[in-house]
Amino acid sequence: MEIEKALEKIFALHSFGVKLGLENIGQLLNSLNNPQNNFKSIHIAGSNGKGSTASFIASILMEMGYKVGLYTSPHLVEFNERIRINGIKISNEYIAQFITSINNLVEEKQITFFEATTALAFKYFSDEKVDYAVIETGLGGRLDATNIINPLACVFTTISYEHTNILGENLWQIADEKAGIIKKDSKVFFGIMPEEAENVIREKIQYFGNEFYPLKENINDYRENVQVHLNNFNFNLYKTPLVGRHQLYNCGLAILVLAQLFEIKNDKAITKGIINVIQNSGIQARYEIVSENPKVIFDAAHNLEGVESFIAEFEKEYSRFKERILIFSTLKDKDLISMFKRLSPYFTKVYVTTLNYERAYKLDEIYNLCKEIRSDVQQLESAADFIENARKTNGNKCIVALGSIYLLGEIKKKLLKQNL
Repeated sequence: MEIEKALEKIFALHSFGVKLGLENIGQLLNSLNNPQNNFKSIHIAGSNGKGSTASFIASILMEMGYKVGLYTSPHLVEFNERIRINGIKISNEYIAQFITSINNLVEEKQITFFEATTALAFKYFSDEKVDYAVIETGLGGRLDATNIINPLACVFTTISYEHTNILGENLWQIADEKAGIIKKDSKVFFGIMPEEAENVIREKIQYFGNEFYPLKENINDYRENVQVHLNNFNFNLYKTPLVGRHQLYNCGLAILVLAQLFEIKNDKAITKGIINVIQNSGIQARYEIVSENPKVIFDAAHNLEGVESFIAEFEKEYSRFKERILIFSTLKDKDLISMFKRLSPYFTKVYVTTLNYERAYKLDEIYNLCKEIRSDVQQLESAADFIENARKTNGNKCIVALGSIYLLGEIKKKLLKQNL
C-alpha cells in the first residue's frame, strides 16, 4: 500500500468516531504480539501541558544517551509528527506497511483512528527497540487507548474543565477519568492543579499505595526563576525555548519525574535537554513566534486554562502594538464563550474562521456566537491567506492565531505549500 492510500485509510477511521474503552486496542495489540510490553514507558495525562511536559521528558532522556520514543497528538502539518524516535518522525514506508498488515482487523472490529495510531506507535517503538517511550494520552485516561501500558511513571500536568460531554460534568469526574491511568507499581507525579482534582489523584494513590511526588512540594517559585528540588541538588529554571512562565512548571515537572526515576548527579543532561527541546521533540505552536515584522504568534491554547497562560505572556508585550489582530477558531466541545470573552479585550480586530474537522463549528455558527459578545467580529475564509498577505507588509501590528491546534495545523500546511 502506498503512503497516500495508507493515510487515506487511517484518516477514514475518523468515521468510527471516538470509542472509549480498551477492548478493541487490546485485541489489536494482542494480534501484534503485544508490542507495548517490550519497552519501558512514561504515561502523561492532563488538560494542558501534556505535549510540552512529554517533550521535555523525551528531550532530557535523549541527552542522557537513551533511545527515546515520543507519542503525542494531534499533529500539526503531517501525520508522521505524532510518532518520533530521538526526534525523527516515523517513515512513510513503515506507516504504509503497518496499515496494510492490520487492514482486515480494522474492518472487522471498526478500529478507530486513535486506536490504530496508538497501535502503530507501540509496534514501531517495539520494532525499533527504544529504551523508553513517552506516551501522551489522547482523551481522558481511564478508557483512553494508551492506557494499555504499564508505565514506570504516571504524570499529571494540570486538570481543568474539558470534554465535559465525555469525561463528566464536574471537575471530580474529569479528574477521576484522568486518574484512571494510575497503575499499582507506577510512581505518580502531578503538577499544580485545583485542590478538588488533586484530591482525586491522592485518593487513587492511597488505594494503590504508589510513591508520589507533587510538584508544589518539590519547587520554590521565585520572581525570577523556579527552583526544582532534586535528590542531590537544586535546579534553577529561568526560561525555556517554549515561551511562558507556565512552561517553567511543565519543565520542572519533567525534571522531577526523571530525577526520581534515575540517579541524576549533575545538571548537564537536564540543561542540554531543555535547550534542545524543540529540535529533539519537534514541538510547535506553544506561543510560537512565526515572524517578527509583523509579529505573528501561533498558540495552541484550546481551553480557558490555556488561554490564561497565553494572556499571562501576551500581557508583557501587547500594548506596544498599535494593531492587534486575533484569528480564532475552536471545536464544539470547548468553552468557546469563556475563551472568547477573555481574549477579546486584548485585540483591536477579531476574526473567526472554521476548520476542516468534523467537530468544528461552521463559520456562521462561530460567527454568530462571537458576535453576541463583540459586535465588530469579522468572518475569515482563509486564515493562511490573511497571514501570508500580512507578512508582506510592515507596520506596528501583531497577529495571533489561537483556539485550536487544528487551526494552526491548517494554517501551517497552507503556508508551507504557498512558500514552496
